[in-house]
Amino acid sequence: MPLDFNNLFGIHEQALKVHAKRGETIASNLANADTPGYKARDIDFRAALQNAQAGSPGAMEATQAGHIQSNSPEDPNLMYRTAVQPSVDGNTVDGQVEKQKYMESAMRYQASLSFIDGQLKQLLAAIRGQ
Repeated sequence: MPLDFNNLFGIHEQALKVHAKRGETIASNLANADTPGYKARDIDFRAALQNAQAGSPGAMEATQAGHIQSNSPEDPNLMYRTAVQPSVDGNTVDGQVEKQKYMESAMRYQASLSFIDGQLKQLLAAIRGQ
């Protein structure tokens, strides 16, 4: 039975990319926790993963030198988070919520890495004939 290298890691390849983007977004929220008027953002993981599986990356990319760069590389899966208790200056970042979301995303990222590591170890064992 031939091995399909295009689907070797299943959904985890796309999940790693989405978790990395979500981690960047949450880190940006934490970095702007004291910025007046800053609105906390987050990624809809399910929608982003569905877009990644469907082959639509979300944001536009310049694939050739002649392409015009967009001034707004906005990810359509990026949403504003509803503030539980917004501050007086309009900032909606809640440090505790952001840290919890970041840890959750990091744990899921690590789980996907562990799955990929297991797949690679199985493949290596098969190649070695073990």
